[in-house]
Amino acid sequence: MKAFLILADGHVFEGRSIGAVKETISEIVFNTSMTGYLEILTDPSYAGEAVVMTYPLIGNYGVCCEDMEDELPWPDGFIVRELCREPSNFRSETALEQFLKAHDIPGIEGIDTRALTKILRTQGTMNGMITTNENFDLEEVLPKIKAFKAHDVVGRVTCKETGFVPADVPKDWDGPRLKVALMDFGAKKNIAGELSRRGCDVTIYPAYTSAEEILQSAPDGIMLSNGPGDPKDCGPIIAEVKKMFDSDIPMFGICLGHQLLALANGADTRKMKWGHRGANHPVKDLETGRVYISTQNHGYVVADRTVPGDVAEVSFRNANDATTEGLHYLGKDVFTVQFHPEACGGPQDTAFLFDRFINMMEVCKNAEEE
Repeated sequence: MKAFLILADGHVFEGRSIGAVKETISEIVFNTSMTGYLEILTDPSYAGEAVVMTYPLIGNYGVCCEDMEDELPWPDGFIVRELCREPSNFRSETALEQFLKAHDIPGIEGIDTRALTKILRTQGTMNGMITTNENFDLEEVLPKIKAFKAHDVVGRVTCKETGFVPADVPKDWDGPRLKVALMDFGAKKNIAGELSRRGCDVTIYPAYTSAEEILQSAPDGIMLSNGPGDPKDCGPIIAEVKKMFDSDIPMFGICLGHQLLALANGADTRKMKWGHRGANHPVKDLETGRVYISTQNHGYVVADRTVPGDVAEVSFRNANDATTEGLHYLGKDVFTVQFHPEACGGPQDTAFLFDRFINMMEVCKNAEEE
């Protein structure tokens, strides 16, 4: 069946329908990763977006549900050059197309994803429509496409009730046993996994949980997760994050959590032209000068020179475009990063940041006990 991608600027790409047969409008973004398509599909940060994979062959190792970052996939659409229908992998449980159909996600294959990506890089990320209607009226659909805006995507992806992930450590574990409150703004499964494997009992809270409820549970640390959308749309959450920050409990924020904490402390955020989405983004640690390769997925960034100098200092910068990739808060046991240290399928260069968070919590806990 024919399918069409109609961009807000009037470009039309013709391909073949994959996945669900339905019409959808969303923001069109591209990801440059060569692997990890299942983790991308199940990353809640993609809610409200349709993902273009720049690598030409997608689906070659099938779907292994153990690798999913959430119970459901979240993108509104999936766009590839070529979809593999006969995966080769002993762990594969189903083919990618069946997975898309089962979860009602429409997609297109057979279009020139290089040309599409060049348009998005030149003109910036824009809205688009995926449709199988061959008789569409361009003049009629373009206003609808341009008017689209995703609303309350954090509310859509967050957990509906409090959850718990116990520490996953051996019985003879002699390391710290800590309590972490994880704020779920669209948290990927592996954030709780990284904490659990380091001896943390992780309580997962819905995004709109009050700071009072979090603080009453007396956690050793607070984790602010990744998530979708414009951080400035999260006004009520930002107010609660500020209260948590003022409590002096150690905090660690990733991606959206990084942006929300910056906004809570007087900084500003801005939308990027096309964002960072891929698994090979270099970030420089300004303290050591070392460069790490990171996985990223964001369309917004903490704006340069808007972070109050007496509140925080920039700790990481993107080595490609010099955008802010991390903040260290002065006089506080608090730090945040824009990239994903928990990334699967990788790279895992920056997983040591979880160890830093664990050490920070342990030091604070020991100081309180003394």
